Amino acid sequence: MTIRKILLHLSLFIATFFTTTVAGVAWLNIDPFELSNFAYGLPYSFSILFILTCHEFGHYFAARYHGVDATLPFFIPTPSVPGFMNFGTFGAIIKTQSPIPSKKVMFDIGVAGPIAGFFATIAILIYGFTHLPGKEFILKIHPDYFTQTQQGIGLTFGHSLLYNFFGLILTNGATDFIPPMSEMYHYPFLCTGWFGLFVTAMNLIPIGQLDGGHLSYTMFGRNHTMVANVSFGFIFLLGAAGLLPLLGVETTIGWSGWVFWTLILLFVVKLYHPPVEDETELDANRRLIGWLTFGILVISFTPSPFNIAF
Repeated sequence: MTIRKILLHLSLFIATFFTTTVAGVAWLNIDPFELSNFAYGLPYSFSILFILTCHEFGHYFAARYHGVDATLPFFIPTPSVPGFMNFGTFGAIIKTQSPIPSKKVMFDIGVAGPIAGFFATIAILIYGFTHLPGKEFILKIHPDYFTQTQQGIGLTFGHSLLYNFFGLILTNGATDFIPPMSEMYHYPFLCTGWFGLFVTAMNLIPIGQLDGGHLSYTMFGRNHTMVANVSFGFIFLLGAAGLLPLLGVETTIGWSGWVFWTLILLFVVKLYHPPVEDETELDANRRLIGWLTFGILVISFTPSPFNIAF
């Protein structure tokens, strides 16, 4: 790898570190453009970059193990724009630069990323739920939180099975202040843990060349096209349900952003996975790992990730 390429990867990582730190400050309702506030965003940026790095290097090391040439991760920074929700990054990707020879290798590369990222996410969530600050934390952000009803625009994050499970078993409702989903994004480890589950689930949707698409193709063979069609239809319906309030139909199911995601899937990711040269079927152990990984999709998926009330 040339020095120029290494500098490109390093520059993108540094830029993403900066944008995620700024986003972390913004989630605390502090001015992100005041340099003295920069340190407040570090817990957020460190934890979100930890999750993304584990995910992408899971892919990278699996590729290198099988002799497949792959790039280092390309981190994708996104600037904070006042008035817009922003996590500071669109994630990260690696690119394979040599053919993937078999289903076995395709499976190993595809599954390694979400598993590594999932365990990193679990670590962040466990830390977040076991180190909840007291009520004084939310009062620094909303001094009138316990005395006045919320006014203006309200943002509520959606539930997933695993997030709810950790919130139930790792906290004490009698002594801990457990932030509701309309406030949890002010808590950096809960926010990034939620984000890790959300991104992991999006990548595990069994379509095209998403991680879930790699698993579906290697596990189900020709039937992966049917799985992709059903999955695409399900995501589209969730997106359509999220648009119903625009027609005056109130619903708590779905998210309009899923419609945009279906367009990305259809025109960029593509619905169906391209074939590999060696289509020898997977062994039983890999199939078991594949089913368990699709289980991660089920417990991490958030059908209605964002709800914005005016």
